[in-house]
Amino acid sequence: MTLAQLQSFVLVARHGSVKAAAAELEVTEPAVSVAVAALRKELGDELFVRSGRGIALTPGGRRLAALAGEILGLAEQARRSVAESAESRRLVIAATSLVAEHVGPLIEAFSARDDGLEITLSELPGAQFGEALEHRRADIALGPAPSATTIAAAPFLRCRLIIAAAPSHPLATARSIAPASLGEERWLATSLDASEGTGAFFARHGLSPSVSTFSSGAAAVAAAAAGEGLILTLAHAVADEVRRRALVRLDVRGTPSLELWHASTLGLGRALPAALALQRFATTSEATQAISSGRAGAVSGARRTPHITLWQSVARP
Repeated sequence: MTLAQLQSFVLVARHGSVKAAAAELEVTEPAVSVAVAALRKELGDELFVRSGRGIALTPGGRRLAALAGEILGLAEQARRSVAESAESRRLVIAATSLVAEHVGPLIEAFSARDDGLEITLSELPGAQFGEALEHRRADIALGPAPSATTIAAAPFLRCRLIIAAAPSHPLATARSIAPASLGEERWLATSLDASEGTGAFFARHGLSPSVSTFSSGAAAVAAAAAGEGLILTLAHAVADEVRRRALVRLDVRGTPSLELWHASTLGLGRALPAALALQRFATTSEATQAISSGRAGAVSGARRTPHITLWQSVARP
């Protein structure tokens, strides 16, 4: 079997169709079919069967899909490891939308220690962290800790989350607001990732409200201050707005709530040295100071403009 054959099969398994796999690979559908047929013949297993509009993996197909993802990830790691001998090294960081909004200064402080390290930061739902790490599509994940026992997670920030609105909002002066009563309100958010922030709050309280989404936390905060709706945000991220009375914290039961962020890597000695170095750095007081000072800067691949303020850290000296 070849890596190209495994790649074709993994994409068919992921998308549920030969057509979608061929489109992603930018090859013809017959080329994908030939690659899968070769695997079927070599392994003596159908791997998948047609089921309605999609496919259903056989038991052997499910085993191969998991192993093939790992093999392809190792192949990519091998390419990168060889390239490191002559070129700049690369570290791929996955972060949830909320975390990506705020960790720019931490990453900049870390990268300043190693000018030869190329860092890519991309957003990913927290529920996909484990798979991304195991399949080596990311070297380290920042946000909620994956549940897999093969992942090593280190806590590095404990954040206080509040619900805020403009002083003119009807709930601004209400007391002991029940979370369940907020389902009829308009909400403002950058993401509804159920593993963190607003998405987790909705899931926890069974809410399905009207939500306006924004490309950045700063834009969502500005909309909240303009009276457009409610926002669940890091308390210190809106400290200035609350001081100036541009926003008020709503007295919602169970808030402020705490959210713990982790730096997670592959365990069992499989993580890249650079990923382990960032994991260690993230838990230090130096990293917390970098975040609290707000030394923002461009991070390769980041899709968010960092808006940095001070949080309580889970740090070691």
